[in-house]
Order: sequence, then structure tokens, then C-alpha cells
Amino acid sequence: MLVTITYVQQTGLADLKPAKVPDDVQVVHAQEPSPELHRFFYTSVGGDWHWTSRVTWTWHQWQAWVARTGVELWAAYYRGTPAGYAVLAAKDGEVEIENFGLLPAFIGRGIGGHLLTEVVRRAWEIPGTNRVWLHTCTLDGPHALKNYQARGFVPYRTDQEERPDADNPTPGPWPGANREAPPSPA
Repeated sequence: MLVTITYVQQTGLADLKPAKVPDDVQVVHAQEPSPELHRFFYTSVGGDWHWTSRVTWTWHQWQAWVARTGVELWAAYYRGTPAGYAVLAAKDGEVEIENFGLLPAFIGRGIGGHLLTEVVRRAWEIPGTNRVWLHTCTLDGPHALKNYQARGFVPYRTDQEERPDADNPTPGPWPGANREAPPSPA
């Protein structure tokens, strides 16, 4: 399958267009590096979007990845339940949003825009930051690029690559987890 990869950036805090703050959502910095937490979010968020490159990693590989200097995990919680996350990686004046997304049941509730707003604000607070960037692709959620652009990110590069494994089912939380309507809040 041919996949289009779009790179987007902001070059100043003034570029950020904040999203509405939804009720009952908290965004929290996970200050203790945890391979288990990173893997939980990676597989739970990325399962429907073909995030497979780290699925087979050992605990030691995850530990090395999360312990890198400048890496931060931020988690969104809805009514105390993990709803999504973002991983920031700061290096040489740039902050990459390496991973970003929501667990399937929380897509479409306005949580993603708020989470992105908060992590972009944090990225601009890191001393020396002169650019915040990320990439998304046509395998990601159908509203991913729109959310980034709505928050003030501007495309600066587009690539295409063949991904033969994109037609195969992906891992957890389980294939098709986002195919049912989310339950109504109690």
C-alpha cells in the first residue's frame, strides 16, 4: 500500500490555536519513565493505525527508548480513565511529538484537540525551543492531520512510501477496537 507521510511544524508559540477544554479531562505529565506505560499507550492507541515497529520490543528496548534525555510522556485522563497520550522528544532546539493519539473509545470527544494544545504549550516551555514538529500519515486516524492543522501546525514536507504490511491486521488493544460506538458516560 502506498502511504503518504505529511510533516507539520510550528515555529513559535503564537502559531498555537488552542482547542476547547472538554469537561472531566486532565492532562498529566508522567514524570517516572515507565516502559510498561509507554508500551500500553503505544499498542492501545496505535493498534488500529498500524503502529507495529515497536510491538516486538523487549522490556530493555522500551526502557532504553523512554530513558532518553529530553523525552516526556503526557497522558490525558477522562474521568480518571486513560484516554490518550503524547510523547515529546526535545533535542537541539527542536521538540518532536513522536507519538500522539487517543484510545479508541475516546476518539471524537474533543479530547485530542485539548491534549495536543497542552503538549504543544509544554513543548514551547522547554528552554531553547525554536520548532515543534511531527509527522502523520494516511494510515493514522482520518482526523489526525485536520487536528494538527486546527492547532496551527503547517505542512512543510510530504513523502510517499510503500508499506506492504499495511493491509495486515494490527495488534491491540484488539483489531477493530474503534468500530463500535463508545458507551454513554454514566
